[in-house]
Amino acid sequence: MAFSDFKTISDVQEKFKIKYENDNIFFVEDREPSEQFISEFEFSKKYIDVFESEGSRCEIVIFPILKEVYKDYAENYGLWVRKSIKYDDILNGTPDYLIATRSELGLTVLGSPMVMLVEAKKNDFELGWGQCLAELVAAQRINGDPDFPVYGIVTDGILWQFGRLAGDVYTRNSANYSLDNLPILFGAMDSVFRAIQEQIG
Repeated sequence: MAFSDFKTISDVQEKFKIKYENDNIFFVEDREPSEQFISEFEFSKKYIDVFESEGSRCEIVIFPILKEVYKDYAENYGLWVRKSIKYDDILNGTPDYLIATRSELGLTVLGSPMVMLVEAKKNDFELGWGQCLAELVAAQRINGDPDFPVYGIVTDGILWQFGRLAGDVYTRNSANYSLDNLPILFGAMDSVFRAIQEQIG
């Protein structure tokens, strides 16, 4: 099997005995994107059909937003694009994006996975969360500490959803965030980074 073989959240719940909750998992404050980001993003929207394909959504919308927020945390965390990970023959595959602690061995070695981001292909969030939750279970087990929370994000580029897996409880964040409100979307992304930073201590 692979992460993409899990088609729904309930598939993962039943396989790994995970409970489901719905709650606000963090407090979000507005975070203004940089002027450089806004300029580049407005240029892309004006001259490029940014939602024409999955590739364009990933390269022009999703990754630039993730990278912009990540910049403030780059000293301590690594950002990986299409990095294959494997716990066993069931929990393995290639997340679209992941954030991990920095390995003491350097840039080329994956640390502990903390955040998984999945593109909702064909705007299918149920399928996206099935894959993402399986990735979070793998991250827990790779890290060797099931009680240490790991975070998931699923997006089609316009709508952004957040979740957390801690122990055997998956919590979907009650609020969704939109590309139409960049400051609050950036604030939500920043809240994830701050949460893992506080947890690591």
